[in-house]
Amino acid sequence: MHHIKKTRLALLALDLGFLLLVFNVLRLSWGVVGAHWIMWPLVGPFVALVFAIYLIDGYRARTDMMSLDYTSLHAIALISALLATLLMTFVVKIPGSDEIQSSRGVIAFTYLALIPITLSYRRIIFQRAANAQGGRCLVFLGDWASCHAFRAECEKVGARQRIVFSVVSEDSAVPFGLNRDDRLRPFTEVLDDIQSGRLIVEALILRESNRELRPDIAQKLVQLYFQGLPTYTLELFHQIYWRKIPIYRLNQTWLFQEGFQIAREPVFERLKRIGDVAFATVGLILASPLIVLSALAVWAEDRGPCFFSQTRIGKNHLPFQIHKLRTMRATVAEGERYTQPGDTRITRVGRFLRGSRLDELPQLWNVLRGEMSLIGPRAEWDKLVADYEREIPCYYFRHLVRPGITGWAQVNYPYGANLEDTVRKLEYDLYYIRHFSFTLDASIVLKTIHVMLFGKGR
Repeated sequence: MHHIKKTRLALLALDLGFLLLVFNVLRLSWGVVGAHWIMWPLVGPFVALVFAIYLIDGYRARTDMMSLDYTSLHAIALISALLATLLMTFVVKIPGSDEIQSSRGVIAFTYLALIPITLSYRRIIFQRAANAQGGRCLVFLGDWASCHAFRAECEKVGARQRIVFSVVSEDSAVPFGLNRDDRLRPFTEVLDDIQSGRLIVEALILRESNRELRPDIAQKLVQLYFQGLPTYTLELFHQIYWRKIPIYRLNQTWLFQEGFQIAREPVFERLKRIGDVAFATVGLILASPLIVLSALAVWAEDRGPCFFSQTRIGKNHLPFQIHKLRTMRATVAEGERYTQPGDTRITRVGRFLRGSRLDELPQLWNVLRGEMSLIGPRAEWDKLVADYEREIPCYYFRHLVRPGITGWAQVNYPYGANLEDTVRKLEYDLYYIRHFSFTLDASIVLKTIHVMLFGKGR
């Protein structure tokens, strides 16, 4: 854990250093009147820069900074920081920001220059850390069945890190249908490798319901924990590494655990509602020309209705009518409940509207009416909800909050096309409900922009 803190501090220092360097070099080289080297006026821009990068996990050791997704998110974050800085310095008029106000072009070019610079050294640090930790692994401790279940889950989420699966007892029974696997090692053997240094472990994962722990193994786990080896229950691992709630942990008492501020504390819900009304009002005003043009395009293709309404289920299981731009043919009969790749029911204009998420804009009216929020679980069709509540345990927990136009599940998992996809999206929805914060909402906004720009929705 110490190297993770050092990496974060190094990134913060590099961000600050390059912000100071790039801004001042540009300001001096462009001959701004009265230009001189400045530091303190850049505190605001630095805070905006750090907060934007923090929202996209740019200081998180487990973020894959080599991916194209992170590259686009990084660019979006810095452009958002630029807009926030311009708002702070030229609209709010913060005292002592005269040097920034006199350098509008400089601050803009500074942020644009910082996009490749800050991304470059993040990639270098990430690659070096990956090479240095190439031998590090995760150790999962459970019985034969839980090891196989966790391996399947790792495959579903696309986990890349090496995982050592260890069983509590070498003599434990193998459930019907499972074969003994050489990769499932007795924990006593794995423990010897850890203590001898042959196995470098990043964290140990312990199945909560494991009842086969002998007192001596439990004591050794305690010793490893006090020696600094991070140890997580499986549920906590899901939340820290994958940012979701595992569906197997749901039961009737799950709601009474910690968290759920948005469902329990009226102040959070009221502040969120105030923000929804303010942003939805501004959004409708700004988006109205786009909605009109999109509606005309929908009508021009097949002369059908421009908008589409459907009964969805909202907070406290109350039904309401959702409004969207129509993306399917007006004459199509009700058939398959999910859309599929290449679905012939979707029009050419509709395909573009879905890919860009522009078909969602009329839902801002639902937000103003109080039926939806800007951010929350997806509002599902009432007919599908009836099926889900029969098939998925505790599915109704997602109705603790208002549904949203976008949400944690929408930016972390693709469009759900079957019951299994719905279960997996529910895990992300429940994480959002339990761990709600305005910072998480801000992170979802940036990731939604990324989704809209690169057409990753359907």
